[in-house]
Amino acid sequence: MQQLANIEFFNYENEVWYHLADGTMDRLLEQNTTVVDAVLHQIEEFYPGAYAALAAEYSRCKPNLPMYRYRIVKRFVRCNFGNIDNVQDIDATGTWHLECVPCPLRGECRLENIVCRPAFNHKISDAEFRVLKLWYMGYNKDEIANALYLSVHTINNHIQNAFVRLGIHEKAEFFKYAKEHKLFEP
Repeated sequence: MQQLANIEFFNYENEVWYHLADGTMDRLLEQNTTVVDAVLHQIEEFYPGAYAALAAEYSRCKPNLPMYRYRIVKRFVRCNFGNIDNVQDIDATGTWHLECVPCPLRGECRLENIVCRPAFNHKISDAEFRVLKLWYMGYNKDEIANALYLSVHTINNHIQNAFVRLGIHEKAEFFKYAKEHKLFEP
């Protein structure tokens, strides 16, 4: 699956457009299978609640699979990447930067906080999450081990396993990831 990078989506005249770093700009169409497939894969993996809601929303057009996939992606993009700004929606590392898009249905849309501002699926276990949260809060590995009644070896294993699942290689990358995805915010 190709990973998208350096792309800015925006809404214009009720259509979704995208702008690439090389200056290319195009309207998102059902035929843009490279973009549609890459975005759909990410939605399904990292925003499963949004994916399930949109799959149900557009289930009637599922027999026309290209249109079904396109409609899911178009709606997700419209609800989360609608503004042109100076922050790429998908940056050079493939990290997504969701936006709070102005919407006339804010406060009454039944998919609010499901499709727009969706919950991020970080793919780490509860035990790993507890360790990483303390590490993010500034505890060192010995303090985490004492607080959770675990060995330092277990703490290291939890950190390394979480890094593998998240595709992260070092502590600084983890802190950036946690901040961008609001991993430890309520």
